[in-house]
Amino acid sequence: MEQTRPAVKVTLKQFIDLVDLRALPKFLVVLILGLSLVSTIASLVVPWFTKNIIDVMTVKSLDLKTILLLLGSFIIQAASAGFSTYFLAFLGEKVVANLRKRLWNKTLVLPVSYFDHHQSGETVSRINNDTAVIKNLISVELVSIFTGVISLIGSLVVLLYLDWSMTLVMLTSVPIIFFIMRPIGRKMYSISKSLQGEMASFTSLLTQVVSEIRLVKAYVAEQVEKKNGEQKIDHLFQVSLKEAKWTAVLQPMMSFVMMFMLVVIIGYGGYRVASGALSAGDLVAFILYLFQIIMPLTMMTRFVTSVQKAMGATERLMQILDHEQEEVNSGNKKIDLSQPIHFDQVKFAYPNHETVIHGVSFTIHPGKITAIVGPSGSGKTTLFALLERFYQPTEGAIRLGDTPLSEFGLRQWRSEISYVSQESPLLAGTIRENICYGMDREVSDEKLERAAELAYADEFIRQLPNGFDTEVGERGIMLSGGQRQRIAIARAILHDPKILMLDEATSALDSTSEKVVQEALQNLMKGRTTLVIAHRLSTVVDADQILVLEKGRVTGMGNHEQLLRDHPLYRKLVEQQFKWELQNGRAS
Repeated sequence: MEQTRPAVKVTLKQFIDLVDLRALPKFLVVLILGLSLVSTIASLVVPWFTKNIIDVMTVKSLDLKTILLLLGSFIIQAASAGFSTYFLAFLGEKVVANLRKRLWNKTLVLPVSYFDHHQSGETVSRINNDTAVIKNLISVELVSIFTGVISLIGSLVVLLYLDWSMTLVMLTSVPIIFFIMRPIGRKMYSISKSLQGEMASFTSLLTQVVSEIRLVKAYVAEQVEKKNGEQKIDHLFQVSLKEAKWTAVLQPMMSFVMMFMLVVIIGYGGYRVASGALSAGDLVAFILYLFQIIMPLTMMTRFVTSVQKAMGATERLMQILDHEQEEVNSGNKKIDLSQPIHFDQVKFAYPNHETVIHGVSFTIHPGKITAIVGPSGSGKTTLFALLERFYQPTEGAIRLGDTPLSEFGLRQWRSEISYVSQESPLLAGTIRENICYGMDREVSDEKLERAAELAYADEFIRQLPNGFDTEVGERGIMLSGGQRQRIAIARAILHDPKILMLDEATSALDSTSEKVVQEALQNLMKGRTTLVIAHRLSTVVDADQILVLEKGRVTGMGNHEQLLRDHPLYRKLVEQQFKWELQNGRAS
C-alpha cells in the first residue's frame, strides 16, 4: 500500500534533517562564517572612516592615514567577500549533491508500486528542480542573511551612538515591514508549492512525449500533444504570474518604506546639522549606515521568499524519502533452489483496484519447465511480478519449500532470476554494456561472445561497424525488435540464473532465428527452474507442466495432451491462437 507523508507544512528541523546540515564540514562552515564576519565588519568601518574624512575636510587638510585605512577596509571587504562567496557556493553544491544522492539512492529502492502511481517525469523534476530551489537558499541566501543580521545589529549600535533620537525615528518602520512580510510570506509558500507541482507535471509530459516521439508521429498526434503541452505551459505561466504578482506587491512596498524612511532621516538630519546638534560627517555616516540596514532588510525580504519556496520543495522531497522502500538486504536465510516453489491460495489486487489474482495455488517444480497460458488480462504477467517480489500477495503466500519468500534477502532472491520479456528493454549505451548489464564481476570477451552466440546474436553483431561497442540508442531504438530480443536473451544467458522467466522470449524472431534460439534456450533450461508465458504451441508442447489461467484463476493444470483432451479453453487456444503453427507443422 502507498505510505507517504501527509501534506503538512514542514518545520525548520525537518528542513535541517533533509539537507543534513549537521554533516557539513565544521571547518568550512566556520571559515565561511568567519570570512563573512570580517567582510561585514569591514563594511561597517567604511562609513565611520568616511565620517572622519568629511569632518577633517571641513576643518583642515586631508588626513592620509584615514584615507589609507578607508582603502584598506575596501580591500579587506572585497577579498573576504570573494572567498566567502566561493566557499559558500561550494558548500551549497555539496549539500545539494548529497541530497540528490540520497534521493537517487532512495528512488532505486522504491517499490514498483510507487512508479505505478507516480510518473517518471515527476520524479525527475523532484530530483532536479526541487533540489535547485534548496541550493539557492543555502548557497545564496543563508549566509547572506547571517551577514545581513550582523550588519543590521552593528549598524544599529553605531547609529544609536551617533544619534539615538534619529535612530528611534528610523526604527518605527520595522513593525510596518514585519506587517507586510508575514502574510506575503505565507502566500508565497502556497504559490511555491503550486509552481513546483506544475513544473513537475510539465516535466513529466516532456519526458513522456520525447521518449515516445515515434508513437506520436506514427499516429499523427502532434496536434494532440501540442494542445496538451500548451495547456501545461499555460498552467505554469498562470502560477508563475501569481508569484510575480506577489513579488510585485512586496518589492515596491518595501522600496516605498525604505525611501520614505530615507527622506525622513535626511530631512530630520539636515535640521539637526543646521542646529549644530550633528556634524556633516555624522549625517553622511548616518545615511551610509542606513543603507547598511536597508540592504539586510531587502535580503530578509528575499530570504523569506526563498525559505517559503524551499519549504514547499522540502515537503515534496520528504514524501519521496519517507516513502516505504524495499528492504533489499533483509532476510538472511540461504536459498536452496532444489526445493519446489509453492503458490498457496495467493490473492492479489493492485491498490484501489479489483482483485487480479483469485486464490491461486500450484507448485513450480525445480529443474522443470512450467508454461502459463491464457487470454490477455488473465494475470500471467502479474504472477511473474509476484514471483519477482515486485508486489506482495494481498492474501496467501509464496514459499520456497516451507519458507516464505519474504524471509529471503530481496537482492539475493532476484539475483537468482533472469527475466526476458516481450518488450526486451535495453538502455542507451553499447551492446556490450547491455549484455553485461547488472553483472557484479568482470566479463571476458570470450564469455561475452559465447553468450551472444548461444542467443544467436553474434552474427548480426559482427556485421555492425563497431561490433559489441555499437551504440543501441535510447531504449535500443537503433536495433530491430528481433535483435533487441536476442541481446536480452544473451544477457540472461550471461547471468547464468537458477530461475528463468520467459515472457514469450522468441516472439519477435523469424522462423530461422527462433529455431536456433529455442535450441539455445533448451540447453540453458536444462537443470533450471523455468517459467514461460506462452502464446505459441511450439513453446508449450514440451513443457513439464502447463497452467491455464482464466481471469486470475487456475482452471487447468497438466501436460499438453491432458489439457488438449480435458480442458475446453486450452483446446480453443490451440485451435485458434495456435492455428497457424499447426497448419505449418511447427508443433512437431
